[in-house]
Amino acid sequence: MILRERLNICVARNAVGFGENDLRTLAGARSFERGVGYLDAVSGLEVGDGSVIARVHGTDVYEVELTLGEGTGTGVLGWCDCPYGQEGNFCKHCVAVGLTVLRQAAIPRQRAAARARGLGLEAWLTELSRDELVALVREQVAGDRELRRRLELRAAAAHFDLDTLRERVLALVDPRPFERFGYVEYSDARGYARQVEEAADALRALTVGGQAAQAAGLAEETIRMLSEAYGEIDDSDGVVGQAAHAVVDAHEQACRKARADPERLAEWLVGHVLGDGNDVTDLDPLDYADALGPAGLARMRQLAAEALQRSPRGWAEQYLMERLVKAEGDVDALIALYAEDLLPSGATHLRIAEELDAAARESEALAWAERGLRDTSTEAHVDGRLVDYVCARYARADRAAEAVSVRRDRLRAERSLTAYQQLRTAAGAVGGWESEREAALAVLREDARQGRDSRFGGSVLMDALLDDRDLDAAWREASSGADDRQWQRLADLSRTTRPVDALAVYLRMVEQLKEPTGDRVYERMALLLRGARDCHRALDTLGEFTAYVCALRAEVNLTRR
Repeated sequence: MILRERLNICVARNAVGFGENDLRTLAGARSFERGVGYLDAVSGLEVGDGSVIARVHGTDVYEVELTLGEGTGTGVLGWCDCPYGQEGNFCKHCVAVGLTVLRQAAIPRQRAAARARGLGLEAWLTELSRDELVALVREQVAGDRELRRRLELRAAAAHFDLDTLRERVLALVDPRPFERFGYVEYSDARGYARQVEEAADALRALTVGGQAAQAAGLAEETIRMLSEAYGEIDDSDGVVGQAAHAVVDAHEQACRKARADPERLAEWLVGHVLGDGNDVTDLDPLDYADALGPAGLARMRQLAAEALQRSPRGWAEQYLMERLVKAEGDVDALIALYAEDLLPSGATHLRIAEELDAAARESEALAWAERGLRDTSTEAHVDGRLVDYVCARYARADRAAEAVSVRRDRLRAERSLTAYQQLRTAAGAVGGWESEREAALAVLREDARQGRDSRFGGSVLMDALLDDRDLDAAWREASSGADDRQWQRLADLSRTTRPVDALAVYLRMVEQLKEPTGDRVYERMALLLRGARDCHRALDTLGEFTAYVCALRAEVNLTRR
């Protein structure tokens, strides 16, 4: 059987022009191995002369098409309508279909038969009269709603029947036929997206046909409808968003071809970006730079400035102005824009520093970052990237002692294990951690005495001592500031050095789990019992452990009946 399968693969490889190595190269090792597991999920395999079509049953039922033969580079190209495949990747479903093809000995005969059928169909169509062809198309249109819709759109575009075209395009983006419970469910989003793509195709056809101005106006109506509908669509895979962006591309193409009024276009773009509708289109107004020209860009800048003045904290207003200023290449204007709204976390100071770095103005960049540290010196939560930026610059400039000072100040303000670890690293780099550590622990002891907890529970002092592996000090502090997480960590680290103390911790925590039930409780109890067993092993008292477990099992079974 193995020899026969290998022969089949060799025959198929010669017939289709690719092999397993080609599939592995296209998909990558991970997707290839996952594809192997989907071999049994392939169905409906249809072999054509230059392609293979199949369905693969996974999270959903996915359509896969492999294009075979010359011109594909590796002998095969793949397309799948799964989310990963739609991003242009050769996915695991493509691998599964490719491997299925390679394992079928009948592939050469099937391709030859498909080629013969294709030639026969072409010859037959050529022989038909005009009336016979029209009758055939009518027959197909009557039984295929999507084909009918596409041909209606083509006919309307070809005859410049703008009323019909508008009606059909707006019908395509109307979500109501897909709404079963008042919104478009995830399972229906892909079908709705296909209709939106058809609308984009019709708009492009209208532009190509010399009706660019009409296409631009209809595209704006389409975008408005999409924007209004998007809040009621489960677009988890982003397929509707991708289709909507195709409509935006058609709009931009139409505006450019029609030489749209630049100021009017600027007003529409600003209104759209600042409105609630840009979630679906993710429109970047600078994509329209060619259509806008200098006059349109100037009008957009004016409108953006007015909007920002009305709403200085508005996210969309800030985004729009930032994009326009960046496009102008004026670093000082961009910094002035950022400086108008400096976030208390220091994140804006860091953005300014990075922009100055990109402009090769490094000394100014560091000055802004240092200002950020001063402005946030009393804040408990500061963007860690700002602190890292300043410390990295100090390290490059042989100013390591100043980096230690920055880390010391952050620990005093933040009082976290992360700040303690970073101070330890910085001080260790200059050989001063031993003296620095005592001062740092004194700060954390004061917190522990005042009952300040870490965000994970327990005291930061305990976390720091455990992280340093200073177990003697941790045992001294535990009784006054440790939570269960820290007690267990202390016991885990002390199984061999202080087995009696560690065993007491494990047994106490097991007692707390006798009443609750559930898999997570059982898993936690098992972990604690393993720790207790290690303590008994260190004490050479495994017999006591066995007796304890037997008694525990009987007690737990009785209480949970």
